Amino acid sequence: MGDVRRSNLALVLGRIAYAPAGVHPSRAQVAGATGLTKASVSSLVLDLLDAGVIREVGLSQQGRGRPGVGLELNSARAVLGMEINVDYISAGVTDLTGNLLALETQERDNRPAAAGTVLAALARLAAQVRAEAAGSGVQVLGGGLAVPGLVDAAAARVITAPNLGWSDVDLDLDALLPDTPLGVSLFNEANAAALAEVRHRPSGSSTFLFVSGEVGVGGGLVIGGELFTGPEGHAGEVGHVVVEPDGMPCSCGGAGCLETVAGQEAIFVAAGIDADARTRSQSMAVLVQELQSGVPSALSSVERAGRYLGVALASTARVVNIGAVVLGGHFAVIDPWLREPLLASLEKHAPGRLPPGQVTASTLGQAGALLGAAGSVVRSLIDAPHLLQQ
Repeated sequence: MGDVRRSNLALVLGRIAYAPAGVHPSRAQVAGATGLTKASVSSLVLDLLDAGVIREVGLSQQGRGRPGVGLELNSARAVLGMEINVDYISAGVTDLTGNLLALETQERDNRPAAAGTVLAALARLAAQVRAEAAGSGVQVLGGGLAVPGLVDAAAARVITAPNLGWSDVDLDLDALLPDTPLGVSLFNEANAAALAEVRHRPSGSSTFLFVSGEVGVGGGLVIGGELFTGPEGHAGEVGHVVVEPDGMPCSCGGAGCLETVAGQEAIFVAAGIDADARTRSQSMAVLVQELQSGVPSALSSVERAGRYLGVALASTARVVNIGAVVLGGHFAVIDPWLREPLLASLEKHAPGRLPPGQVTASTLGQAGALLGAAGSVVRSLIDAPHLLQQ
């Protein structure tokens, strides 16, 4: 397939994929919007139908003329989003419009395990979710994997994931989703979750910092609706902003990072919750219960985390000139108790820089990273639909 046809194929698919909700453009409408001839659009649409990425639906009124057959993304095609984190793995199927069709999460401590062992467990979970989707007539075209560390996506390598204990680890991504036309792409967890916010936020600024709270603390910087990763792909690492110069050692090799006082384990320890005797979700449930009951140690641990989170965000806001923040992971869960000390800290260290209404909690829950990874794969498909024909 020539470059011009590839470009036109993406142009046509983009017009169909990004049509407003409830709008199903016809071939003639796509031709009018793209400037391509009706004959060219009809040929390109036939290719997309043959690839299974779009389908015909109903009739679309075309002004005073005869109604045409509408076109939309095929809901029987999907991608698989996956995540490896310190204490869980998850896999979820989303259709090409981003709707989550199936989701499975398995809590497990991934720190003592080799990367290959963790990947094998994720492959089994992915096969289970993929089979569930297939039972509903949904075909998975490819997938995206999010991990909590710095990655070289092109080489399928985790450069460093300190909380997992991984360094320069090559991942066999093909083993996760064998026999899929798009394969599996690799993403940083916080960056993927930030991209999910771009798509799923009901409203708000298109320039914001997403802060991911897990065992570690990650960040994703979105500018004008696009993820900004910097020249080496490492921008947004707010979890390793130093907030206590003489503080505790951090997994990154430094000391006094935000992660050491606002990471999940740091909050549990300060609250007196024995996380080693429970799963992550059980420990978080205990923390929330104690916060609701007003247990002093729980309240003080979250107050401390919020105060230092405010310090890190104030510094980041001044350096990067962001005006909005989205809190994810455990920060979203404990937002009712975290918010007051966080906003007080922001006002103290960066008065007026981040108004309270511009600091919001994510509504995506634990699925944010895998939704973002899956969504990125869909966007890549829309930009290069010819990949399905190779």
